[in-house]
Amino acid sequence: MRRRLLIGGLALVALAAVWGLLTLTKPAPFLRAVYPLSHIDAIRMAARKNHLDPALVAAVIYEESRFRDDVSSHQGAVGLMQVLPSTAQDIARKTGGTGFVAADLTDPRVNILYGCYYLRQLLDHYHGSEAAAVAAYNAGQSNVDAWLTTTGGKLVPQAIPFSETRDYVTHVLALQKLYRRAYAAQLGPASGG
Repeated sequence: MRRRLLIGGLALVALAAVWGLLTLTKPAPFLRAVYPLSHIDAIRMAARKNHLDPALVAAVIYEESRFRDDVSSHQGAVGLMQVLPSTAQDIARKTGGTGFVAADLTDPRVNILYGCYYLRQLLDHYHGSEAAAVAAYNAGQSNVDAWLTTTGGKLVPQAIPFSETRDYVTHVLALQKLYRRAYAAQLGPASGG
């Protein structure tokens, strides 16, 4: 039974990879019809402020919420970028946001700004590794730190032991390319750093 589940899981991963490759070869108008983009000004502003590629931000938003700003997770994460109120509270404290309340996360501009701040912190912690930062955005920094000790300090999606996080990282990095291609004019230049 375990073997069948493993084979089935591998088949799904292979199918997702093929779909991803096929999708990336589609023309930009097709991609825009399938993969939405909203809150462009907020994405560009928060990405610029935090030295992020706006396409990466759009990819995280798509994977987290499909651009629905009214979603919340069973773990309490809120909004477009699924920011935990405790994480947002910490960000508010560090950035001088003394009037912050958890309900502020339902405002797309605040949610994107805080999500981008957190993503920038993770990128800095992982020396610019998008795979490690995106994995930590999904699975937590302590998990990724532990995985890095067993992988010699470099994390590739295939080495991630949690299947949900492995799929998440693979999807986000593919979506980043997709959003860059489909919405280059709207998102502006990649400003990561």
